[in-house]
Amino acid sequence: MFMIIYAVVGTEIRERNVLGNGDIACDEYHKYKEDVKLMAKTGLDAYRFSISWSRLIPNGRGPVNPKGLQYYNNLINELISYGIQPHVTLHHSDLPQALEDEYGGWINRMIVYISQKDFTAYADVCFREFGDRVSYWTTVNEPNGFVMIGYDFGIGPPKRCSSSFNNCSRGNSSTEPYMAVHHLLLAHASVAGLYKKNYQDKQHGYIGLSIFSFGAFPLTNSKEDAIATQRYFDFLIGWVANPLVYGDYPKIMKQNAGSRLPAFTDHESQQIKGSADFIGVINYYTVYIKDNPSSLKQKHRDWSADTATKFFCLATPRNSSLEDISRVEYLHAYIGIVLDTVRNGSNTRGYFVWSFLDVFELLDGYKSSYGLYYVDRDDPDLKRYPKLSAHWYSQFLKGRSVRSDEVFSLEKNISSLSYDLDSQ
Repeated sequence: MFMIIYAVVGTEIRERNVLGNGDIACDEYHKYKEDVKLMAKTGLDAYRFSISWSRLIPNGRGPVNPKGLQYYNNLINELISYGIQPHVTLHHSDLPQALEDEYGGWINRMIVYISQKDFTAYADVCFREFGDRVSYWTTVNEPNGFVMIGYDFGIGPPKRCSSSFNNCSRGNSSTEPYMAVHHLLLAHASVAGLYKKNYQDKQHGYIGLSIFSFGAFPLTNSKEDAIATQRYFDFLIGWVANPLVYGDYPKIMKQNAGSRLPAFTDHESQQIKGSADFIGVINYYTVYIKDNPSSLKQKHRDWSADTATKFFCLATPRNSSLEDISRVEYLHAYIGIVLDTVRNGSNTRGYFVWSFLDVFELLDGYKSSYGLYYVDRDDPDLKRYPKLSAHWYSQFLKGRSVRSDEVFSLEKNISSLSYDLDSQ
């Protein structure tokens, strides 16, 4: 098994105020040729994107939408024509509404196998139609993060939670997050099994899953905080990684969550264990962990209380301008650390920067500005403008700028990296 790093750049804690919707977003549906050309000029050799299940199969099962099929074929072909390798995610928080309405999505144990069958059938279409050109498949994007915001906190789709945790009309924050991840893991195993059985030998590709993660350090030098930090990792990352590697959840999760954490049968455990060729680790920000055993005494506990921790975040200044110096500094430091881990023996094969363009974010709408390229939403043509990070990253990819002293001098001399990507 190997690892792919997905870096979320310049993230910060902010108030939630979702504006707009993602119907058009950056309109890559119509502008994919322009965007792929821009990727090539930037120097990218790989691009990670999601296929929308509903765009390809509108009702979740049944006939394939020919326009959706054509779009993804066009995008994949365009990427390959520029020497850019497509990395495809099959599920990114977007279960078709028809299936959500029919059987309650990912939480119903009695009917999850219908969902599993539907998801596997959808994946089969993707492998059959695109697998001759796609070598890297991610089954589910951040199952742990998806269920936290959607089934525990109730701030993302499908917006389920206990009323005591948030203003949700339905849900159970104590049980549903565990149920949903359990079923998503079973669905992943089913899809991975299909790929390995019917496609991998012919298409020579890889299939895996991505995990939502933070960097975490003990708040103090105490033994209690050190143990709490490991416990936090077990609950956050081990929740998904342990079943993929060992076939079962971490012992501390089973101890603290008890019967609320579903159990795998022996057959399910064998299906899941070793099902991922790679694990994608999606990093956000760093937190400091403090032991909090009193949370285990709460009458109604969710995932967060079960960790028996408190965490404290380091917020970074919001930087959405074209002169995103902090993002450049982050990129330089982060890529350097990844290189160090590879030199020290980590089986890490690559990384992605989130994101290429400013896009519609699930929680923050258009308030967040994570792209290397700014998208002017006041322009009818949604024109793209390179940020400082795009200039620096392009130079880095082309071997032109890797010195740390140049990074830290940017704030004093921003023009030092100002060149026109369009002229290359």
